[in-house]
Amino acid sequence: MHHIPLLDIAEPLGAHTRRPAVARRPAQLVGNTPALWIDKPFSPLGRGFYAKLEGANPGGIKDRPGLHMVGEARRRGELAPGAPIVESSSGTLGLGLALAGLTYGHPVTVVTDPGMEPAIVRLLTSLGGQVDQVTRPHPEGGWQQARRERVAGLLARTPDAYCPDQYHNPDNVAAYRPLAAELIAQLGRIDVLVAAVGTGGHSAGVTAGLREHCPGMRLIGVDSVGSTIFGQPAAARLMRGLGSSIHPSNVDYDAFTEVHWVAPAEAVWACRQLARRHYASGGWSVGAVALVAGWAARTYPPGTRIAAIFPDGPHRYLETVYNDSWCHEHGLLGQAPPTEPGEIAAPDECVVTAWTRCSQVRDPLGRDRADLKAGVLR
Repeated sequence: MHHIPLLDIAEPLGAHTRRPAVARRPAQLVGNTPALWIDKPFSPLGRGFYAKLEGANPGGIKDRPGLHMVGEARRRGELAPGAPIVESSSGTLGLGLALAGLTYGHPVTVVTDPGMEPAIVRLLTSLGGQVDQVTRPHPEGGWQQARRERVAGLLARTPDAYCPDQYHNPDNVAAYRPLAAELIAQLGRIDVLVAAVGTGGHSAGVTAGLREHCPGMRLIGVDSVGSTIFGQPAAARLMRGLGSSIHPSNVDYDAFTEVHWVAPAEAVWACRQLARRHYASGGWSVGAVALVAGWAARTYPPGTRIAAIFPDGPHRYLETVYNDSWCHEHGLLGQAPPTEPGEIAAPDECVVTAWTRCSQVRDPLGRDRADLKAGVLR
């Protein structure tokens, strides 16, 4: 692996700086992503939302925390020069850590599971990463817990290795402050933010930054059916990149106005509509967020300024979301979603299997947010 001297990096990585006309380092390509107006077929003309296209980053939205977490660990002395980085990922953070490893000179091992697309496995390998794949899900914590246990084993055998621990690392949250600054610079005011929730990093970090300028902003969280984050029981999840079978402490439950759960067929419909109508699409998170943001645009009063974060682009999903044969095999085509979500009064009222919303948001583990912010569970 090539080592790039830190002196060659003029700005803090991920800082809100104007992207150079010609990048000297790939890390300088991260940030300052475009925003695109989206309306039909999600909402009537003039009643749409602004999509922040994080797929314009080299590897997607998690280039931001990949660079920031590694840079901060180095600054604090938790990560020695040249020491290995080991982390669990379903894909996008793996790409961000590969970029950080190239930038700072660290070998990177990404622990994943059979759900990672073969194209992403090949891409990570070509970028210099090592992919370690678990073969069985944990009986209670699913694939995520199985991956985390494999990470713990690798760390125990490699004393100088560092794990960013994206689920509980507050640097993951802090990495998204520049994204909030970009949105303010682009839109001036934001009344509603729609964000997918997985590790909880970008929903918490962007919201904290935006509310410094727009204190009354409402946050709508978007989760996957079968995810435990907001109090539903764990179930097998087809969608990757949003939702969780564990409870990340980076999720800021107090920040949410409401949460929506979205099912795979609904997300596929939205992804394909985005591609056909707006030439801008992505994966499961993008489809789910677009569906919910379109509902918000139809539901909130005219003039409400709605921003939605699209975490990635479509390329890693060409053999799933955009593959007719694969979608037919999983029963995901020919099902336009309802115009309105179902509604439950409490997150654990019943098991949801289709688009559903709930305006009561709470930590299902009853954790104290002040303790979480202080890093008690880190």
